[in-house]
This record gives sequence, C-alpha cells and structure tokens, in this order.
Amino acid sequence: MIKNLSLGLDFGTSGARAQVIDTNGSVVAQAHCSYDLAQWQSWLHALTWLLGTLPAPVRRRIKAIAIDGTSSTVLLCDATNTPLHPPQLYNDGRARIEADRIAACAPSGHIAAAPTSSLAKLLHALQQPHTEPPGYFTDQASWLASMLTGKPGISDYHNALKLGYDVAALAWPTWMRPLNVGAYLPQVVTPGTLLGAVAREVARKLDISPTCCVRAGTTDSIAAFIASGAGTPGDAITSLGSTLVLKLLSTKRVEDVRYGIYSHRLGSRWLAGGASNSGGAVLRQFFDDAALADLSRQIDPTYPSGLDYYPLPKTGERFPINDPHLAPRLTPRPANDVQFLHGLLEGVARIESQGYALLAQLGATPVKHVLSAGGGAKNEAWSKLRARLLGVPVTPALHGEAAYGAARLAQYGDKLLS
Repeated sequence: MIKNLSLGLDFGTSGARAQVIDTNGSVVAQAHCSYDLAQWQSWLHALTWLLGTLPAPVRRRIKAIAIDGTSSTVLLCDATNTPLHPPQLYNDGRARIEADRIAACAPSGHIAAAPTSSLAKLLHALQQPHTEPPGYFTDQASWLASMLTGKPGISDYHNALKLGYDVAALAWPTWMRPLNVGAYLPQVVTPGTLLGAVAREVARKLDISPTCCVRAGTTDSIAAFIASGAGTPGDAITSLGSTLVLKLLSTKRVEDVRYGIYSHRLGSRWLAGGASNSGGAVLRQFFDDAALADLSRQIDPTYPSGLDYYPLPKTGERFPINDPHLAPRLTPRPANDVQFLHGLLEGVARIESQGYALLAQLGATPVKHVLSAGGGAKNEAWSKLRARLLGVPVTPALHGEAAYGAARLAQYGDKLLS
C-alpha cells in the first residue's frame, strides 16, 4: 500500500507542476499544466487541476504539501485574504519612486531598494485605490498555502528576503519603520515550518486527507537547488536555460548590488547567486534544437575552439560583468558551423567560470562541484567542455524539477535546511 506521500507544487514562470514522492524519494505521480501568472484566479485553477489530476489512491495518501513560487510575485489582499488587484509580477519595475524611498532608509545597496523588490511593490500597491481596506501583503507561494490552510499572513524567509526581512537576524529591521508598512508585513518562518492541516472543507473539495499538513514554502529557484542534490559547501548548480544562472552553496554570505549578487539563507549556510544574460537564448538565434544536438555531437570538447566570443542575445550584461552597454562578441564567424557552435558554447562556459570566480573573490566558498539543470544540461559535449574550463566535476542535477525540491521540503520540513 502506498503511504506517507509528500507533494511538491511548483508555480514557475512557464507553468505549474506537481510531483509526489514516497519515503524513499521516488516519484510516484506527477502532473503539469499551463497557467496565467498574471491572474491569481488562474493560480487557484491550476492548484485544483493539478491535485485533481493525481490518481485518487495517491492523492488521498498525501501527508504533507509544500509550494514554491516565483520570487517577488506578490499580492495585496483585504482582511479576508482576497486580492485587491492583479498580481504584481517578479519583473514589474514600475515602483521607481518607491524604490527611492526605500533607498533613503535602507543600508546602501540593499536588495529591497530595487524597483522590482517586494517591498517597493508593497509601497506602490498601498498608493492605489482599493474597494476594501488592505489587510495582508503576501507572495505567490504563501498565498496559495493560505488557500489550503485558511491561515493568511505567514511567509517564509526566502520569499520575504526582497520584502526587506533580515535573514541573518531573523527579524524585520528597524530601518523599515519610517516606511509605515508594519501592519501589512507577514509573520516570517523558516521554509518547511509546519503551518497546519489543510482546512477541512478544502480537503473535502480536493479529495485529500483532512490530516494532510501544509508546510511553509520557498522560491522556485531555491526549490530547484534543493531538487538538484547539492548539499555541501562548494556545491553549485548552473541553470542552462534561456539565461545562465549560477547558485553556489557557501559558508559565508556574499552580496554585491553592482552585479545583482545576493545570498539566500539555508540554515547556517548561504546560497549565493548571480545571473548572466548569456545562455540558450543566444544559441537559438543561430540554431534550432535539432541542429544544436547534431552539431554538438561533432564537437571535440577536449580542445579549445580558437574563438574568443562573449555570447549575448543583445547589448547589455549584468553578471559577471555589469555593463548595460556591453555588446555581444560573436565574430569572426567561421564557415564551419561545428566550430562556430563550439566557440559559442565555450564562450558561455567562460562566463560561467568567471561568475564562480567572482563569487569566490567576494568571499564565497570556492566551487568544487557543479550540477547542471535546464535544457543545456543534456548536452554532453557542453558538459565536458565546461568541466575543462571550470576545473571541477560537472554532472547532471539529481532531479531537474523544482516541484521535486518542494516535495522534499514537504517531506522533511525545516530539518532539510538545518
């Protein structure tokens, strides 16, 4: 009999996913659907659909649920936890005036002083007309969890980071007091903390056990890191998607606003990261998936290409070089497409190597092992080429779905981050 199952729900930018795992960590069921990130009603529809798609014998034996969501996608709700406006998305940068207000109070270079931060969005939302008085300000993952438990006003310290929460002191900082937002700030707990059981009426409607518990969630990128199998300082995960995203487990917290580098707390350790504009998007400007696969098989990754590219899809870079005027360097282009792709892959790998070197320069634990996620992780030639330039082992992530990381958080709770 299947028992003691854990469910992870991942609400990302491109879709929503569910994975159910057993006590051995094996995936016993999964589901995926598209949804509209810009409509909170679509979030609820996706949540209901994903659970309803799971086989009934599996669904009824789920003992714990955890949800991850996109970082800094937020909602201002009324006293009944009903959203007062459409979601403010992770990349919404309208709150420039509000960001200036925050910068006047916050320590220099603080992550919350960006127009896309959750705190800037809260200030912006409070200035808008409302049909009801504001009651709760929350993030995507926490709001969905509250829809299951009926307990609003609780968040995790990963999702609260860009709201200004001091993850080192585990408290709201005193510099926020002049902003007068204290009435709307959530109670913050460690990711994986037990929030309570699924509300009885919700459990009946979704056909899940009324004893199923809900745990505090995390962001989609942290869930992906948990899923990867990384766990030792020096372990890193490189996401080879449209862009190049690096995350490195470190014993020391590192931050540098110039490069968009900040660290999430993972118990007593830190997850430092940065994101380059380079990545798969520039490769697809020249080759489709079939061509990439065919040409890659012809590359000898043990030898350099002889080309010095800085592959960018357009002008502008943020990490490891912060230069909005940095132009792509993609010439000369050889007649041989194998050599050209070799040079492109090598260029992205050099950026990856420079990124990890910069994190170490700032004080992070030097990289010792890189796990690969995203579409580019399947490219064997690229992995071997990257290992040569990084000088450390490069292997596929244990699991590539953020939903799996959320399921592990549901299974182990806050002990997972200790």
